[in-house]
Amino acid sequence: MFAVIKTGGKQYRVAANDVLTIEKLEAEAGSVVEFNEILVVGVGADAKFGAPFVAGATVKAEVVEHNRGKKVLSFKKRRRQNSKRIRGHRQHHTVVRITDILA
Repeated sequence: MFAVIKTGGKQYRVAANDVLTIEKLEAEAGSVVEFNEILVVGVGADAKFGAPFVAGATVKAEVVEHNRGKKVLSFKKRRRQNSKRIRGHRQHHTVVRITDILA
């Protein structure tokens, strides 16, 4: 059984025991979070599609850790003016393990 969940403005296809990296959640490491915005749940011909979400479906996940992504550099240069600017950014992520899919 799989589900398609929506979190952090993105959609993820998940199954039980999957480990995935998503946008930062406000939860402690080791706690359980629920995702209620389920777009698709099921397998094969028995899959249920939501309009936009499947009613009564939830996905439970355990927060494994919080970390940060790789550094992304933004470089701006103005030619012939001896002017340049470089900025770095590291996005915050949360690693979760999917424990249960309830349909």
